[in-house]
Parts: sequence; structure tokens; C-alpha cells
Amino acid sequence: MSLPPRVPARALCLHLFLPLIVILLLAVGLPTWVSPAAETTRAIPPPTLDEASASQGGSEIAILAGGCFWGVQGVFQHTEGVIAAISGYAGGDARTAHYEMVGSGTTGHAEAVQITYDPRRITYGRLLQIYFSVAHDPTELDRQGPDIGTQYRSAIFPTTSEQTRIAQTYIAQLGEARVFGSPIVTKIEPGREFFPAEAYHQDYLTLHPTQPYIALNDLPKIDELRRLFPALFRAAPALTGSTGSRG
Repeated sequence: MSLPPRVPARALCLHLFLPLIVILLLAVGLPTWVSPAAETTRAIPPPTLDEASASQGGSEIAILAGGCFWGVQGVFQHTEGVIAAISGYAGGDARTAHYEMVGSGTTGHAEAVQITYDPRRITYGRLLQIYFSVAHDPTELDRQGPDIGTQYRSAIFPTTSEQTRIAQTYIAQLGEARVFGSPIVTKIEPGREFFPAEAYHQDYLTLHPTQPYIALNDLPKIDELRRLFPALFRAAPALTGSTGSRG
């Protein structure tokens, strides 16, 4: 499968050196950053505080960051009740919301995903349960697996005061229960604007499933979503098409 235009450096490097990577992995075993979900992911308790299930129509928005947005977007595109999931940037301002600039780690942005969901079918708290269980490791500070920098930080960008309360309470709940072996480092950053990423980042996991970075780091997350949350797994992803394009 051909690589998309302006393919990110992390993808190109893995593509070029895949044969060597495969040989090394077979020789020494999988490192901890490869498919972390395969060994450590587990369904964590649902939040004790959550929004009420809606009885009327309409949609709501959640914005979450947990490392490379390719995998986070893919997880939520395969989640029942999600209408759309768009890769983008949050935490900085509009003039620096561009991949090359965000990659410097100096813009304040994190690679994030804007999730539009139907509150009649899934709640904000359930999205957070999937986020902490499957989408990323909330104990890694300013990194996820092989990706290092503040742009890969674990962060929640609440869009309402209710979302802020739910996120704060849930993090405290998980911390008190010692669900993870290390402290949760997820930041809560309300009042931040979301900016869609460039079109070639959208639907990346679905369009490039054999790309080495995706195969090693992100496809296992989809498998774990299916295993841990079978009632919330959807086989056909909610693709963005041209929705996420910024031109």
C-alpha cells in the first residue's frame, strides 16, 4: 500500500526499516512499547459519577489526547455511539495548529481527537472508561510508547463544566482504587479550542492498516476494544471522509 502524501517521519522511518525491525523483534522479543494493550490492558471500573443517559436527540462532543492521534481516532471510530472522531490539535492556538509545528513540542498543543457522540447510546463516562482502558496508557508522562514530547501527553479537554467534574472525579476514583501500577498523569485542560488536523491524518488507521507503526502500536488497541468492550465495539468504523480536511 502506498504511503499518503507528506507522510510523517515516524511512519516513513518504520516503513523503510521494517525488515530490520521484524528481525530484531523476533530475536529479542517485543519491547514494552510495542502493543502495550496485548499484555497490560484490562477493563477498568466505570466512573461512579457520569452524565445521565439522554432521552432526546442531539449530539455531544468530547476531546481526548493520548499519544499519536491515529490510534486514538481509530479506537473511537470503532466505538458504538460515536458519530465521528476527528484527529487534530488542542492546547495551543490556531496559528500553530499544524503538524510540523506541533511536532516541535513547543506549541502547547497535544495531538487530540474530537469525538462527536450520541448521548442516548453512550455516555461521556463510558468514553473515558475506554480512553483509560484501551486508547492509551495514562501513567506515561509526556509520551506514549515510542512517541516522546508534550504533544503526546495524556490530556482531557472538557467542553462543559459537567465533563470537567466527571473527569476529575473519575481520575480520583481510579487513583484511590490503585487501578494502575503508577500514578495517573492525565491533565485536565478545560476551555481549549480544537483544530482539525491535515486531511492526510484522517482515518489513518483504517486506510493504512499494514503500515508498520499502525500494525505494531495501534491495531492491538482495536483488538482490545473488541475483547474488553464487546457490546460497545462496532466493526465498521465511523470514518470522517473529507470531514477533517483543512485544505
